[in-house]
Amino acid sequence: MAPSPTSHVATLVSDPARPVLTDAILAAARTLLPGAGAPVWLAQGIAADIPFAATNAALRALTDQVRPRLGSPVDVVIQPAHDRRKKLYLTDMDSTVIEQECIDELADFAGLKEHVAKITERAMNGEIAFEPALRERVALLKGLPLSVIDEVIEKRITLMPGGKTLVATLRRHGVHTCLVSGGFTLFTGRIARMLGFDEHRGNVLLAENGKLAGRVEEPILGKEAKLATLKELTVWLNLKPVDSLASGDGANDMPMIEAAGLGIAFRAKPVVAASAPARIDHGDLTALLYVQGYRRDEFAA
Repeated sequence: MAPSPTSHVATLVSDPARPVLTDAILAAARTLLPGAGAPVWLAQGIAADIPFAATNAALRALTDQVRPRLGSPVDVVIQPAHDRRKKLYLTDMDSTVIEQECIDELADFAGLKEHVAKITERAMNGEIAFEPALRERVALLKGLPLSVIDEVIEKRITLMPGGKTLVATLRRHGVHTCLVSGGFTLFTGRIARMLGFDEHRGNVLLAENGKLAGRVEEPILGKEAKLATLKELTVWLNLKPVDSLASGDGANDMPMIEAAGLGIAFRAKPVVAASAPARIDHGDLTALLYVQGYRRDEFAA
């Protein structure tokens, strides 16, 4: 059966801090989409939907054809038009809902930030296995006082733009939100509260006499545990796989991103951005609302 004229939708999103989306850009995108209908503005200058006709095949390939032809810093996410609004949201923490890597900032207090950051980069690019890389980095933190956790959060960590609006809007619409991180619960607990997540999961840093012991509690929460969390919550909430949304930036997020109803590589490492079903390079975290069809006037304050 041939698809209906509005069987699919392309969402174009720019950074709300630098809105560049125009009618001309939308017109250019329409010429590249089969059977494209009239654009629908979700936020003037920031985000719009273009309904079009297509099969389910090669949607990412179609996205990659459209993006470079627009000539502007505009993200494009193409997906079926049905079941766009998700009921479960899982996301990574470091470099996704916050702008830093917590372990790198901790390492700075041990004078090892550059060394640890290189290991972090390799692990997030999928060049080395996540679990041994985490053990190696945590061992270098041995002896740091637990008080540095508070100092890092208060002085080093900044929230990714759009995060509070994203989580508040999803929860207002009945979505269950979970922060699931290969980082540490000493951070995820605080960040989850700042952003309003329903729950958080992460690795446990072990301490002795008020100082980091240089060890992490086993088993380590890595890529398989993130995927398992997605499956667990989908069953617990009695949802279909298509009802889930996942975002992240590193290789340890890929199984979760690939298994979600909509998986988004958010400002991700090249290997993740190249293979994820969808990617956001320019927009902030509110882009995850626009790609679900939320209008700006539906956002929580």
